[in-house]
Amino acid sequence: MIEETGVVTKTDGLTARVIVQKRGSCEGCAASGMCESSDQGMEIEALNPVQAKVGQTVKVSIKAQTYLKGAIFVYGMPLAAFIAGVVIGKNIGLNYFKTADSDVISAALGFAALVVSFFAIKVWSKKAETKVEYKPVIEEIIQ
Repeated sequence: MIEETGVVTKTDGLTARVIVQKRGSCEGCAASGMCESSDQGMEIEALNPVQAKVGQTVKVSIKAQTYLKGAIFVYGMPLAAFIAGVVIGKNIGLNYFKTADSDVISAALGFAALVVSFFAIKVWSKKAETKVEYKPVIEEIIQ
């Protein structure tokens, strides 16, 4: 589990907003779309099964497999799409456009597939924000 310590800023039913300190890992986090940056740190929405109240210091965790799954999807999908686009573009260029340079067609289709994968990731991340299994959880109240 990935654990952070933060301060509850707002509660709303079963969830709470928690400010955690920014770290180097925040820049590469797959769930960074769920965070809002402020001067004190990153504000995240977390499940609140311990009923923490505003101002309390809490320990927030997210499952390692959830983090890894998101990271693989966010970094792996564009790479796979780019490679697939390049390979398909090369084959199309060689077989159907004999007068054109197949490398140009290959590069164009590779970058087009890359852009499409970014849109797919954006759609996936919006859906993931609403799923409970992707949300961080407040494990305990420290203070």
